Amino acid sequence: MKYELIGRYRSRFPIRRMCELLSVSASGFYAHQKRPMSQRTRDNQELVRHIRRVHQESRQTYGSPRVHAQLRAEGQCCSLNRIARLMKKHHIQARRRKKRRKTTNSQHGYPIAPNLLQRQFQAELPNTKWLSDITYIPTTNGWLYLAVVLDLFSRRIVGWAMEAHMHSSLPIRALKMALTTRQPQPGLLHHSDRGSQYAGSAYQQLMAAYRFQSSMSGTGNCFDNAPVESFFGTLKRELVQFRSYQTRREARLDIFEYIEGFYNTRRRHSALGYLSPLDFEGSKIPLFSVSTKSG
Repeated sequence: MKYELIGRYRSRFPIRRMCELLSVSASGFYAHQKRPMSQRTRDNQELVRHIRRVHQESRQTYGSPRVHAQLRAEGQCCSLNRIARLMKKHHIQARRRKKRRKTTNSQHGYPIAPNLLQRQFQAELPNTKWLSDITYIPTTNGWLYLAVVLDLFSRRIVGWAMEAHMHSSLPIRALKMALTTRQPQPGLLHHSDRGSQYAGSAYQQLMAAYRFQSSMSGTGNCFDNAPVESFFGTLKRELVQFRSYQTRREARLDIFEYIEGFYNTRRRHSALGYLSPLDFEGSKIPLFSVSTKSG
């Protein structure tokens, strides 16, 4: 409403001038100000307060669907459309992502595994489909590279490692962490890109020792590994692009806290019915036997 707009900016601009520009009377504005606030307006103000709280607790990363899911989980009775309308009105929005830098080197002579995953991005059980990849984090001291292992069942990051290089030892460390924390059975489908770190003998020998099935994406096709690419996009959008890391150590600590303190345990995921990976696993276990020792 025009009167609400005038009230919002009354401390910055003359009231009568704003009334003239909006073709309303000053007396009408003052009469509107004296009216008691409606119950709907009071309810909206209280709801906006909760929306701002949830938005801040999510590191300003939640859009209206996740804010709605969180408020519903807290017992708030409100529609998604109402949340979206209030967020738009009060300029509350999720952070935007930036473009990703290519880190895959597929120009090598190692054998390439077939694409067994075939973009089947669902898993009926934990520890049956793992996805792996590497991304980069900029710091003043140079790049910090992050390798992760994602369990497709719950989208949980079950293994990760960070180094100043992209040698094969980096993803191997991430895989070893996943093996320790989850203790999977033989037959697990492991999918990655066809980079030298994953196609190389050291990584393949480790997978063979656990009798995993190796699967690799098509040439230059990031959509074949979409869930882990989505995680990297989320990490960059919600954390990294708003930081200016001076050292790799500073970046390591921040990313560790994001993965284990927020993403795995608290961040609501649309593919999981707006549960966090930890809560999703908790809703299924003890139906499934899975180790979740912390890394």
